[in-house]
Amino acid sequence: MAKKGSRELPEMNTSSLPDLIFTILFFFMIVTTMREVTLKVKFTVPQGTQLEKLEKKSSVSFIYVGPPTDQLIGQMGSRTRIQLNDRYAETTELIDFVAQERTTMEDPASQVMSLKVDTKTKMGIVTDIKEQLRKAWALKINYSATKKAQ
Repeated sequence: MAKKGSRELPEMNTSSLPDLIFTILFFFMIVTTMREVTLKVKFTVPQGTQLEKLEKKSSVSFIYVGPPTDQLIGQMGSRTRIQLNDRYAETTELIDFVAQERTTMEDPASQVMSLKVDTKTKMGIVTDIKEQLRKAWALKINYSATKKAQ
């Protein structure tokens, strides 16, 4: 009972492989969020009890305030710094920053400036920032915080 001829394995059907690869690629493109700003200051936001979420995050510009990160503390010192996008700045540069951010927004009238300030930051710096934002007519200010455990 010997069979004549050699049996070969049939080739694998790879016609649906590109569809599978593109499906996985689109999945990761949708669920992955890219960090837009490299943080150069470290901060722990304060805790609050009455918090509200921002509805339209596309019109939010962030101002980070705190001491430099551990990698940059040797270069920049340990005093409190202001970070706008990916660079350190002084309070006098806030007016230009607000104007630049307005040009990139769909609806400049709904611009919100969100302050992410370290809990140990002196209030004088926050007051200086608020004064500069007033001069730039950025009157909607949000203070970032985390929910306080009850």
